[in-house]
Amino acid sequence: MPSGVIEAKLAAMGLTLPEPRQFPRDNRQGCVQVGAVMFVSGHGPHHPGMDIVRQGKLGADVSVDEGYEVAMACGLSILATLRAALGDLDRVTRVVRLMGMVNCTPEFDLMPRVIDGASDLFFNLFGPERGCHARAAVGMASLPRQQPVEISGEFEVSDR
Repeated sequence: MPSGVIEAKLAAMGLTLPEPRQFPRDNRQGCVQVGAVMFVSGHGPHHPGMDIVRQGKLGADVSVDEGYEVAMACGLSILATLRAALGDLDRVTRVVRLMGMVNCTPEFDLMPRVIDGASDLFFNLFGPERGCHARAAVGMASLPRQQPVEISGEFEVSDR
């Protein structure tokens, strides 16, 4: 059952959060808070409840539309990590910046359209005042586990 305004909005959008990603080694974690900013580690499409492409390259065997859905799943995985760390997504006061990495062929140049899957999620979920953010969307020769997309970000959070 959704516990706050943001989780209720997620449910109304027909979206669910996965379990928070478990990082494989003790030398890193899903997020680190410094002052009022939560720095979130790179997240791939770790959402078992979504029917999405789990491996592949944009420009070869993954379409832009599929990549957009993968980026949305990355955003949902980020939200799961934030909820685990904060206890309540209503504590997110601003999406500050996203860094989107797209596993793609050298000639592929639609990385911004792919990462829009996460940007649109955050914009629609938090609204234009809190959800509009700075962003980078870049192409990579490869990503861990051959995942199509990985996204990290920074979020302003309240103490409440």
